[in-house]
Amino acid sequence: MTNEKTKVVAHDEIGGGYRYLVLEAPAISAGLVPGQFVHIRVPALEESALRRPFSVFDAANGLVTVLYKTVGRGTSALNLAKVGDTIEVMGPLGHGFPVKCSGTALLVGGGYGVAPLHFLARRLEGRKILFAGGRTEGDLLALDRFERIPGVEMRLATNDGSRGAKGFVTLPLDETIRELREKGEPFELFTCGPDGLLKAVSDRAVELGVPGWISMDRHMICGVGACYACIQKTVRGNSRCCIEGPVFRAVDLVWD
Repeated sequence: MTNEKTKVVAHDEIGGGYRYLVLEAPAISAGLVPGQFVHIRVPALEESALRRPFSVFDAANGLVTVLYKTVGRGTSALNLAKVGDTIEVMGPLGHGFPVKCSGTALLVGGGYGVAPLHFLARRLEGRKILFAGGRTEGDLLALDRFERIPGVEMRLATNDGSRGAKGFVTLPLDETIRELREKGEPFELFTCGPDGLLKAVSDRAVELGVPGWISMDRHMICGVGACYACIQKTVRGNSRCCIEGPVFRAVDLVWD
């Protein structure tokens, strides 16, 4: 883990309140694994303000990219960061995804839950299928970036039917799972997004007896396991998402 003074090299709005923030962070970038996160000290907030955790969208060539949505005081303040500004960042933090997969990797994301899946897709070899879901077409993020990754197929769903299948993203996921099982082809499940989606994917992995890797979304206030604010129930008892997670095996999770 490194506390690095990084430089903003790009900060672009992509619509719907979503932004890409690209930081020059060679020390952190070198050690990042998909699924890990970084803790950002937002420069426009007072010195006593807590850092904000962000999933890593990409890391390469000394750069770290996060995809975030403006949802509160911290991210609203982060909007003010300009190219050339210095931002203090701590990372890499947490336990990430495995970067090897037996068979086809089924990557299931909801909204900006696709962020760590992009980094994962770039690191995984072999066939990868992205299942991206959202309420409307505007909630399907970074599709152009996924299209640039070799070996990635995309299957989409929106609640209103504005793009892809109409309904939850589990519809095209279940169709693909049936196809793979009929052919006897192995696969693994990787997911990040809202709790309802995480549980749905986790349940499928456990029921089918296939590896499932679940990135839990919890309020990781300190980022280093000291505050116990990001507890997740597991078969081993209460686990801290910032240390033992945020990525857990599906078979280890206990859902209320």
